[in-house]
Amino acid sequence: MARYRFWAIIIIVAAIAVGFFVWNSQKNPNSNYRFKLGLDLSSGSHLVYKADISKINSTEVSSAMQSLRDVIERRINLFGVSEPIVQVEEGGIFGNSKEQRLIVELPGVTDVKEAVKKIGQTPTLEFKLLSKEAQNKINAEGDAQNTLNAPNMFSDTGLTGRMLQKASIQFDQNLGNKPIIGLKFNKEGSNLFAKITKENVGDVLGIFLDGKLIEAPSIREEITGGQAVITGDFTPEEAKQVVRDLNYGALPMPISLLSTETIGATLSSRAINAGVKAGFYAFFVVALFLIAWYRFQGFVAVLALVIYTIINLALFKLIPVTLTAAGIAGFILSIGMAVDANILIFERTKEELKRGKNKYDALKEGFHRAWSSIRDSNLSSIITAIILYYFASTPVIKGFALVFLIGVLVSMFSAVTASRTILFAISKDNLVSSSSQKEEERK
Repeated sequence: MARYRFWAIIIIVAAIAVGFFVWNSQKNPNSNYRFKLGLDLSSGSHLVYKADISKINSTEVSSAMQSLRDVIERRINLFGVSEPIVQVEEGGIFGNSKEQRLIVELPGVTDVKEAVKKIGQTPTLEFKLLSKEAQNKINAEGDAQNTLNAPNMFSDTGLTGRMLQKASIQFDQNLGNKPIIGLKFNKEGSNLFAKITKENVGDVLGIFLDGKLIEAPSIREEITGGQAVITGDFTPEEAKQVVRDLNYGALPMPISLLSTETIGATLSSRAINAGVKAGFYAFFVVALFLIAWYRFQGFVAVLALVIYTIINLALFKLIPVTLTAAGIAGFILSIGMAVDANILIFERTKEELKRGKNKYDALKEGFHRAWSSIRDSNLSSIITAIILYYFASTPVIKGFALVFLIGVLVSMFSAVTASRTILFAISKDNLVSSSSQKEEERK
């Protein structure tokens, strides 16, 4: 009994402390742990970028723009919880396909400069071959510097940062331990890089970063394995910045900022207040039902539900999760599942009590028999949430899946661990088990 009481006190005190953190951080306007709201519940920034598709084949524009959208979304939404809106649209009144635009909406970011900083300017990485004409000119005149600095002297190979798998900082001891950038391409890039180096042995391959020639090595032999290095004149900080940006996603094409504006919330504050009020009323009605139907056990279930809510809200702040209407729906859905778990446990316990077991043994057996049902139902929900998150095509769906997944995991703790510990700690029959009763009867 003492053990259960100790852990019950720990759980309740920890829940109170976490609840205080949630309340205090929300009241403090300067806190870094305030709830982050989506564009449908809060204001944000609206950015319009123009994509330079002049060097992209017309048949590949659509896939390139999709790749651009995915890269930008990854940069500002690495964990899929900030729920930005990133979409492609054709520019011009009549949808001119020659002008492609990228629309980015960032929830909760009303400072346009901060929004632009979040997007950043990911470097464009390109590999180009020096033309035969330029190569002959260098051999004849010996003026390599001016020739290499003329971009029109290079031709595209199709190998770009879009095919980059990973970039890393390395240090070359032969160059005085100066930082260099190691590149590893994906399968498509590896095959293309091997083909380029095999067919152009002896030619110059220019490596361009943001349109600037960084390095122009001669191809000595075919290079397989999809690895290359950039040995430009980088400082450690510059190399670190380039590697970070490339790993975030090298843009398949250059982009330029056309316009910015701050936008208001889709839903008004009145709608938010109405939603909070509806949630409170729903919680109150569910609590009344549980207490009226299950008495003391129902009260413990309500207490566990309060603990569940506090833990979820704290996780939403710490991750942080951007709350939208879809995310709140996922949270409410997981609350229903937390209640279901308690009902399963209590119904199993009632069955054991009807068989003549005392409260302690009935509770123990009720939790034991209900666990397999709770485990299987929650496992199926977790699998569904993971699949939904993995295959989601929009951040809104990802946000819903993530919030739902967090809710299901926390509900398993609150419904099983918290409820079980508190019930055993408060139960009057804790000290008397069926085995001890049988021992007394024998005496």
